[in-house]
Amino acid sequence: MTPIISITNLSKTYASGFHALRNINLDILDGEILALLGPNGAGKTTLISIICGIVKASEGAVTVAGYSGAKDYRKVRSMIGLVPQELTTDSFETVLATVTFSRRLFGKKDNPEFLEKILRSLSLWEKKDNEVRTLSGGMKRRLLIAKALSHEPRILFLDEPTAGVDIELRKDMWQLVHSLRASGVTIILTTHYIDEAEAIADRIGVIDKGQIILVEEKTALMRKLGKKELTLQLAREIEKLPEVLARPGLALSADGRQLTYTYATLTKDDGNGVAALFRDLAAAGLTFTDLDTRQSKLEDIFVELVRQRK
Repeated sequence: MTPIISITNLSKTYASGFHALRNINLDILDGEILALLGPNGAGKTTLISIICGIVKASEGAVTVAGYSGAKDYRKVRSMIGLVPQELTTDSFETVLATVTFSRRLFGKKDNPEFLEKILRSLSLWEKKDNEVRTLSGGMKRRLLIAKALSHEPRILFLDEPTAGVDIELRKDMWQLVHSLRASGVTIILTTHYIDEAEAIADRIGVIDKGQIILVEEKTALMRKLGKKELTLQLAREIEKLPEVLARPGLALSADGRQLTYTYATLTKDDGNGVAALFRDLAAAGLTFTDLDTRQSKLEDIFVELVRQRK
C-alpha cells in the first residue's frame, strides 16, 4: 500500500511554551486502519487537529493524497471526515437534517439514498426525525460518525469514538469500521481502549510526550515484543530455587509453592526453554500439580513502552 498521508518533521509549540508535538514523521497507508495509542496529553488530538487543518503546525509539513495541508486546505479537508471526542451537535435539529447539512457544507449534492444507507448502518434511521437533544449519549456518538461520513470522505479520523460507550455499542462500531475499510476508507483511530486497537487495527502507533515511539504492524509487534508466562503450582513447598533451575525469567513465589517463568515468544532455545525447564524440574525432584500459560496482550506492551520512558 502507498501512503495517503505523509507527515514530515512536524512539531507544535503553543504560546505557553508547551511542546505538544516534537518532530513527528509518519506515513499512513491508503486503506489501512491505524490505531494511535498514548496516555492523556501525549499529543494524539493535536496531531489529528493539524492534519485536519484545525490547528496550525509550528514546523513541518503534512500532505494528503499528494496535496499540501497548508496550501490546498479545502481540497484536503474535503477528503477527511472527523469524529471528535466532544459530543458537539445542534440539539434542536433532527438527525436527518443534521447529517444533510454536514454533507452540504462540503458542497456535495443531496443524496438521500446515501444518507439513508449511513443512518441505517449506524442504527439511526428510525431516529431520523428525532431532535438530537432527545438521543442517548451512544446515539449522539453514532450521529457524529454519520456526520463525518456524510460527504463520502476517503479518510476518517476517529478521536476516542467509543469513550463512555457500552461494550455492545463498541463492538457494533468495530464492525462498522471494518466495513468502511472494506469500502476503501482509510481510518485513523485514537483510543484509550487497548482491546479496541487489538481488535480492529492493522498497524499500531504509540505516541508519548509528543513523540512517536513506534509504528508497527500489529501482529509483528505482538510477536516481537510479546512475552509468555508459564505458572507452575508445585506439589510441595520449597525454600529456594535449586541451583539446577537457576535461569533468567524464573521466579519462586513468597510462599514457595509457585514457579513463574517469563520468556520472549521469539527467543531461540538456548538451553533455558520450557522443555529444559521441565527436564531440570525432574532432575531436582520437583513435581507440579497444575500449570497455566498466559500470552502478553497489546496492553502489556503499551504499558511497558510508556513505563520505560518515565
